[in-house]
Amino acid sequence: MSDGLEHWSHYTHFVLALIAVLDPFMAIPVFLGLRVGRSETQHRRLARLAVLIVLTVLVGAALGGDAMLTFFGTSMGSFRVAGGLVLLLMALAMLRSNIEAALPVPAADTDGRDLATVVPIAIPLLAGPGAISTVMIAAQGGSWLHQAAVIAAIVLVCLLVWLMLRLALPISRLLGGAGLNIANRLLGLLLAAIAVESMADGLKALFPVLG
Repeated sequence: MSDGLEHWSHYTHFVLALIAVLDPFMAIPVFLGLRVGRSETQHRRLARLAVLIVLTVLVGAALGGDAMLTFFGTSMGSFRVAGGLVLLLMALAMLRSNIEAALPVPAADTDGRDLATVVPIAIPLLAGPGAISTVMIAAQGGSWLHQAAVIAAIVLVCLLVWLMLRLALPISRLLGGAGLNIANRLLGLLLAAIAVESMADGLKALFPVLG
């Protein structure tokens, strides 16, 4: 650690983990359901609103994670094990999922109900328990510089998710159902490896003899 910052590989690992957890490929077919009956301007607004909600939730988890763990009297070791288990279950679901069979969200009317329409996509489809726990683990116990770097990484990933939602239709046409499934399962495999690593670190913290 230098000047309160971790090695750059720590943040690279976090970015990859967060992309895998958010799994934008799974969100694409659901988000495409919102295009029906909506203009391009409304589509852009929905993408922006969804990502702003995700960003708010994840930054809140990064800033308030330590206080939450202290309040509930939970150690970081046990939280790493629990978070890793959640990620592993998500990874297994991603490896078995079939995006081609995903049911799109029915398009709501366009009379100002954007928030009610987009919230299920933002929470829990994107910013679910896995993403929140990943952010809390990454930001835990660091200096303000470290937390700033974690938040910057969150912003970077959210920008990527926003871009993918904005380009959901061309991405879907380019990759097709089979391509989206392959990308989703590759992210699931990466997430499974990250989950096992998180659980291993947590067990070492709980049982130092394992180190």
